Amino acid sequence: THETFRTFVTKEELEFFDIGGNPQDLMSYMVKNPGLIPGVDSLTNGDIPRKRRMLAEMMNGCWLSCHSRCPQTGKNFTADAIIANPPSFAHIHCAEALGIPLLLSFTMPWSATSAFPHPLVNVKDSNARRGLTNYLTYPLAELLTWQGMGDIINKLRTRTLGLAPLSARSGPAALDTCKVPWTYCMSPALVPKPKDWKNHIDVVGFYFLDLATNYTPPDDLAAFLASGDAPIYIGFGSVVVDDPVAMTSTIFEATKQAGVRALVSAGWVHPIPIFNLCHALTLGDFQGGLGGVSIPSHIFILGNIPHDWLFSNGRVAAVVHHGGAGTTAAGLSKGLPTVVVPFFGDQGFWGNMIHKAGAGPAPIPPKSLTVDSLKDAIGFLVSPAAKNTI
Repeated sequence: THETFRTFVTKEELEFFDIGGNPQDLMSYMVKNPGLIPGVDSLTNGDIPRKRRMLAEMMNGCWLSCHSRCPQTGKNFTADAIIANPPSFAHIHCAEALGIPLLLSFTMPWSATSAFPHPLVNVKDSNARRGLTNYLTYPLAELLTWQGMGDIINKLRTRTLGLAPLSARSGPAALDTCKVPWTYCMSPALVPKPKDWKNHIDVVGFYFLDLATNYTPPDDLAAFLASGDAPIYIGFGSVVVDDPVAMTSTIFEATKQAGVRALVSAGWVHPIPIFNLCHALTLGDFQGGLGGVSIPSHIFILGNIPHDWLFSNGRVAAVVHHGGAGTTAAGLSKGLPTVVVPFFGDQGFWGNMIHKAGAGPAPIPPKSLTVDSLKDAIGFLVSPAAKNTI
């Protein structure tokens, strides 16, 4: 995986191999281009060539991770099997080259179904049957991905792996043609297994890693939690927004008008290192990113805090987040009403699933995030109706 996850991996006593690439850069690109087709700005400012170079580096890194010496021990290593997520792209090609089994596991649907559309395809109304429209979004997503990356994949196959190139017909369909098994780490209570998914596709529930066991909150956070009613949690990961001042002002004012206290993990102001649970976001970090903005008394600014600790034992009353699968799982597993502000990727999918299940209001797209829309959503989250539903 990426270098930024080194500590997270090695502290679990697993060997680490850096495949290259920068997830912060990838996240920034996805925020600017939330679908499969890049926007005009990315087509003209050099984002596309940079992303393609990064993906080529990462795919080569995936291959090296399958057969290189372990950087920690110096021992020779060759994989006996591969477990990967679909956007790592090199998986099936590395497995073919080595002649080893492949299992795919992911946090969002990637296998064709008539039950719901591909999370990365923004489906509008059509004159086709809804189930057919939903199903066709999956081969469409594979085809569009191949159009953007097929040449990179075929260079890996022919120049590095010694395999024959794939065509625009066989490449996008390779996973389905080979009936590669899937294990989806989604809750079947939230996303039941569709009837048209065959026996090689399983939905097994969210994956959880207990991070809270040895966690002790800082004194100021403990004091804030003890000083009044349970606050709501608001956090959008480390997404990059065009106007962090406006985003923060909207949150401060909406929570004030809703009459709630809030824990705000403001990664959009000062990006927090991913999985660095020792990183404390200071008021200096936060205010420096906003020109010295004052923080109201009903707001507490968070760094990275283990969600399994924060969302337990009634410490927070509800959750407002970006719709990442991990935060979705953590909040719902603790019975917390949730509203999603989706920026890209599968986040809109999770927002819709949460709303469909009655665990929260409809998702709020970032462009629709206003004081009134957020205040109204918070009002529902803390209402008896929301608590009774979830």
